[in-house]
Amino acid sequence: MSGTLTGTRHTWRMAGALPDGEPVPADGSLPDEATRDVGANGFAVYVHVPFCASRCGYCDFNTYTASELGGGASRDEYAATVLRELDLAAKVVQPRRVDTVFVGGGTPTLLSPSDLGRILEGIDRTWGLAADAEVTTEANPESVDLASLKQLRAAGFTRISLGMQSSASHVLRVLDRKHTAGRAPEAALEAREAGFEHVNLDLIYGTPGETADDFARSLQTVVDAGVDHVSAYALIVEDGTRMAVRMRRGELPYPSDDVAADRYLAAEQALTAAGFGWYEVSNWAREGGECRHNLLYWTGADWWGLGPGAHSHVGGVRWWNVKHPSAYAKRLADGVSPGHGRELLSAEDQHVEDVMLRVRLREGIALDRVEGAAAAQALADGLLDPAAFSAGRLVLTLRGRLLADAVIRDVLP
Repeated sequence: MSGTLTGTRHTWRMAGALPDGEPVPADGSLPDEATRDVGANGFAVYVHVPFCASRCGYCDFNTYTASELGGGASRDEYAATVLRELDLAAKVVQPRRVDTVFVGGGTPTLLSPSDLGRILEGIDRTWGLAADAEVTTEANPESVDLASLKQLRAAGFTRISLGMQSSASHVLRVLDRKHTAGRAPEAALEAREAGFEHVNLDLIYGTPGETADDFARSLQTVVDAGVDHVSAYALIVEDGTRMAVRMRRGELPYPSDDVAADRYLAAEQALTAAGFGWYEVSNWAREGGECRHNLLYWTGADWWGLGPGAHSHVGGVRWWNVKHPSAYAKRLADGVSPGHGRELLSAEDQHVEDVMLRVRLREGIALDRVEGAAAAQALADGLLDPAAFSAGRLVLTLRGRLLADAVIRDVLP
């Protein structure tokens, strides 16, 4: 069995080219069977903010700098545009409640706290936020300060995810990150001071030029910052990015699978020693700090994605919006759904996706959901936890987490 460690990515914000799919009705309506029990397993809202001050060399998310936007798309008008999509969504689905909201990007905090608050108020007014709703925004460390963080907290945000990536200045330069090495932990401490209940720091490991000591210091930095959640992803070089071009030219070496595995083991050791526990292959949290929004994605809940390029999933129907902010705004101004295309997932499609996501979780998946002989072989190879296996569940060992993609491929029926 072979395979390499990779991390789940935020696919709901639609990186890369859009698939075609079947046409989305002009009013965004869904088949009756898809809307019969919306949110029975939880309902989430994702809001995509596509603006960035600059483009990081490794990023292929659907984001735009000011020079890339062109006419017809305004940051100042963006909240109003998203609220128009929300008005359309309210005519399509009426979930029991909204359990989680996640505002991602891009850099959401390039919008003012008042605009982000308007969007959150619109979601609450339209569908109703659960009393204990988790409300997250992403932020670049240099895009917030104590004052803006207090405003975000007052607007109803309960969780913030800061893009740290590394504490080494030379690694940040390779990644084209603009913040200083010390700004991310400072912002995390400010978020705590502002009253945020949950704070996450993102790390990327395996960047060309990063040493084992660099990554060890990054891990110590996140621990010292007092956060309750850490996401750590191996660097993935996506086609079309500036980093991919630099590597093809020979300016940078390609990432090493062996180095990525070593970094992952270092993260597991350091974070476990500091009181964090893994709950998804690329995510660790202190008790109670798990990202509930991501868990809803990973366990098959329904969600509506607002914004250009955002994905949605309701009742076995998945659809995606047009990518460019100008096209998105024009469709909504014309009273038309911004949906670019959609697909109706078969029972087999849904099963495959369920296995792909649940195998990565600490709770794993029931053995009767996977191919038995392959699971038994993975157990013999030391990739699965024997006690969990005896109890009828497939749960990855540490070695299994290093080879998660290969395990998933092999146990799919």
